[in-house]
Amino acid sequence: MDVGAGLGALTAPLVASGAHVVAVEAHAARAQALRARFGGAAIVVQADAADLRLPRHPYHVIANPPFALTTAVLRRLLQPGSRLESARLVLQHQAAVRWASPLAPGYARWSRTFLVGLGWEVPPRAFRPPPRVRCRVLVIRRR
Repeated sequence: MDVGAGLGALTAPLVASGAHVVAVEAHAARAQALRARFGGAAIVVQADAADLRLPRHPYHVIANPPFALTTAVLRRLLQPGSRLESARLVLQHQAAVRWASPLAPGYARWSRTFLVGLGWEVPPRAFRPPPRVRCRVLVIRRR
């Protein structure tokens, strides 16, 4: 699942790898562009990332969700009963550090089920347009 798929920068390599991809995008024009670009190779869902319905079967997430929705997306992914197996999320650096900490919101509840840590930093040149903030990958995996 690619949450906040935008124009498909992460969706494209996932599709190319042969993965079954669900690309979630809130903006109608971008969702339509994704459908046109990937045809039947990816399922495109037009939905707000904060209101996302999660699959009932095990799934993986590779995404760059909208920074403003980081908390909502993570709470949804880590909620009790989630079938999330793993996630790699490109987040604002400070948010990634906060969620990888034992002081993260709800840590006592979800830390029994998931391991959360920091991945690599993502340079601004990896984005179009480049963000004004530092970015980092948050790595989540089921224990």
